[in-house]
Amino acid sequence: MDSLELMKRILIHLLTVGWCLSLSVGPLSHSGRAEEGMWLFNDPPKKAIQEAYGYEVTDAWLQKLMRASIRFNSGGSGSFVSEDGLVISNHHVGADALYKLSREDRDLMVEGYLAGALDQELPCFDLELNVLQAIQDVTDQVNAAVPEGASPEDAFAARRRVMADIEEASLKETGLRSDVVTLFQGGAYHLYQFKRYTDVRLVFAPEQQIAYFGGDADNFEYPRYCLDFCLFRVYEDGQPAKTPDYLKWSANGPDEGELTFVSGHPGRTSRLLTVAELEAVRDIVLPARLNRLKQLEVLLSAWSARHPENARRAKDDLFGVQNARKAFDGALAGLLDPEFFAARVDQETALRIWLRSNSGQEDAGAAHERIAVAQLELNRISQRYGLLERGVGLGGDLFGIARTLLRAGDELAKPSGERLREFGEGGLESLKLRLFSEKPIYADLEILKLTDSLTYLASQLGVGDRVVQQILNGKSPAARAAELILNTRVGDVSIRRSLFEGGAKAVSGSADPMIELARLVDLESRTLRSVEETQTEIKRQAHGALARARWERDQAGGYPDATFTLRFTYGQIRGYEFQGQKYPAWTQVSGLFERGNLMDFQGAFALPPSWEKAQDLLPTTLPANFVSTHDIIGGNSGSPVVNRAGEFVGIIFDGNIQSLVFDYAYDDVVARAISVHSTYIKETLRRVYNAESLVRELESGRRAL
Repeated sequence: MDSLELMKRILIHLLTVGWCLSLSVGPLSHSGRAEEGMWLFNDPPKKAIQEAYGYEVTDAWLQKLMRASIRFNSGGSGSFVSEDGLVISNHHVGADALYKLSREDRDLMVEGYLAGALDQELPCFDLELNVLQAIQDVTDQVNAAVPEGASPEDAFAARRRVMADIEEASLKETGLRSDVVTLFQGGAYHLYQFKRYTDVRLVFAPEQQIAYFGGDADNFEYPRYCLDFCLFRVYEDGQPAKTPDYLKWSANGPDEGELTFVSGHPGRTSRLLTVAELEAVRDIVLPARLNRLKQLEVLLSAWSARHPENARRAKDDLFGVQNARKAFDGALAGLLDPEFFAARVDQETALRIWLRSNSGQEDAGAAHERIAVAQLELNRISQRYGLLERGVGLGGDLFGIARTLLRAGDELAKPSGERLREFGEGGLESLKLRLFSEKPIYADLEILKLTDSLTYLASQLGVGDRVVQQILNGKSPAARAAELILNTRVGDVSIRRSLFEGGAKAVSGSADPMIELARLVDLESRTLRSVEETQTEIKRQAHGALARARWERDQAGGYPDATFTLRFTYGQIRGYEFQGQKYPAWTQVSGLFERGNLMDFQGAFALPPSWEKAQDLLPTTLPANFVSTHDIIGGNSGSPVVNRAGEFVGIIFDGNIQSLVFDYAYDDVVARAISVHSTYIKETLRRVYNAESLVRELESGRRAL
């Protein structure tokens, strides 16, 4: 049985026995499958953990873990590991910062980096870290603001206003970043309040060659030997921040079978979607995204092969494209299986029957039909919405900057509750941090990406399409892209700051070609977005009704789909058996050298010079990576793994290929999360990189003076 066939069987089994996936039946109760669940910190499965493991999770323990956990707004998770603001995350989460800090004569991705003193810690461009301080349930307040019988358009506007009002009031009262998060697809709304850190500095990163050992070939595979971590430090008022809620470093790491916990920010799951929504994901969303990703992978690979500097400039983009392509390939393979959908339809049918047989469920009873009709309208606009509003047909950083400037001129003149969500007061400082970033923007790479995206736009809509003709303006995609990139001035931070601060008058008076392009597509793009928001509101109300019905039927709560907000999961360090082969709970350094030797230490299996020199200094039995039964998904990268004492024992960096079903279902038979062992981190810092001061900081929890 191959990996995809196994994924298929897992999905069918989960849906047939009904204990795992809650795509329309709803989230699990607290008595569901043992380790399943991306749980809210304000609704943890304490009883289930107590019953399964005899361990009491206390509020104080959770509070400390919550405030030690970090969201990287570049995508991913992390945690504090000293009282002096030291932060750990994955190398591939920090890669965006490494890429922006690199230049032609200093490639931090290749060379790695070690700051020998505080004044050598490198300030990062536009990197924002968020630390959750508090959660408030504001569901009643949000729902009460929507008038009874309001049209979907009016309901959306009312919901947007009240959410913006809650965020703005919270920001003024607390000074904390404040986001109202939609949970259960509209069944609940919670206010998340974050402390923001924007002075973030790079402390240490290993070479990408060892952080991502095995490269794309070994991605989502196991055994693994990656040293996928890097270290940052947060500063306040020019000094290392004081962070008393940090994770102490475990002396020995985890034991096999040990109960451990993961605290992180899973990006998105689809366990609450209806059949109609899953059909759209299977038939429209994933095929379109995979088609585009595979084109981009070829484009960036070919361009990278032409010159070493091209490869350096495109490396971050190419890594992201390859990672997404492999993940989406696995997800689509599961969704394409007809038996999976037959089981899925049966499960939804059972819910419909229950709704019809229970009085008081009239609203929920029609919910599936309302979702299906709304989804058809979303399907109708999907292509143009993706190309124009999501910017798939208008690639590169410079177009995104121009569109932000154009819309800021219009939106910031409005009350916060009437603006597009990204311009609301609650997240405005984060938007400005990104907009005014001094990160490098390379004209040749921008021309490459815009040329390719304009070509894709024309191929999808046809050269005769009105908007395509207006965008190309009588030129080829390559000529038009070069004209736009070489003549725009929005790459200059001082120019975009003056346009932003000058408001609508300054932007409307600008003849910048990239802003003119953004203006050209803005009317249709906003119209498409309005349709999307209206239909999403219809679905949100219907999902809210389904959520209430499920809670009544099951007489229990559960966990919502992932939303890139902080979640809590628990599981065991445990190996698995697949196709008659046993996979150990953890790997050892000896396996790294054996794997490299098997592949002649070539390509993604080559060792950086520091490792060639230190090979004899590392104990062959040093643990490297380990697998566990934690319920994780993309966004959990960089999440700390902690033991019962709240000590750091590892860091999530991947899952095996069988875990790709976690978007739609959880399984603990062969699906596993993969982490870097805490001892691997500490001993390689000491033996390979001679970073003794960092080792002392990890062991003591305070910066070595």
